[in-house]
Amino acid sequence: MAWVIALIIGVIVGALLTYVCLRERMVVELHRWKAEFEERIRRDVLERSRAALKGRIGEQLTPLLPMFKHEPADARFIGSPVDYVIFDGHSEGEPRRVIFVDVKTGKSAALSPIQRKLKQVIEQKRVQWETIHIGALDGES
Repeated sequence: MAWVIALIIGVIVGALLTYVCLRERMVVELHRWKAEFEERIRRDVLERSRAALKGRIGEQLTPLLPMFKHEPADARFIGSPVDYVIFDGHSEGEPRRVIFVDVKTGKSAALSPIQRKLKQVIEQKRVQWETIHIGALDGES
C-alpha cells in the first residue's frame, strides 16, 4: 500500500515538474513569437507607409513628367476623388475643355468604385455649372 501512495505522489510531483518546465518553455516561446510577429507587423506597416508616400509624391509631381500631356499651369491638384482637374487653355486665357485626371502609381491600375461612377457621370455629360452668391459676410444684404 505504501508503494501505491509513493507512486501516486511521484506521478503528481512529476506532473507538476513537467507543468512548470513546459510552462516556462511556452512563456519563453510565446515572448519570442510575439517579438518576431511585432517586428514583421512593423516592417509591413513601414513598407505600406512608404508605398503610400511614394504614390502621393508621384501624384504631386506628375505635371512635371514627360508623359503628362497637359500644360502644368492648367492643372489643379485636388487629390480625391480624382487627382487633377485640368482647365485646358486656362493659362492662355482661352479655356477649351475641363479634364478630370487620376494618377495611378505602382501596381494600382483600377479605378475605385466611386471613380468608376464619376467617370460614367462625366462621360454621360451629366456635368453642370453653378454660381453661388454669398453677398456681404457681415450680415448686409
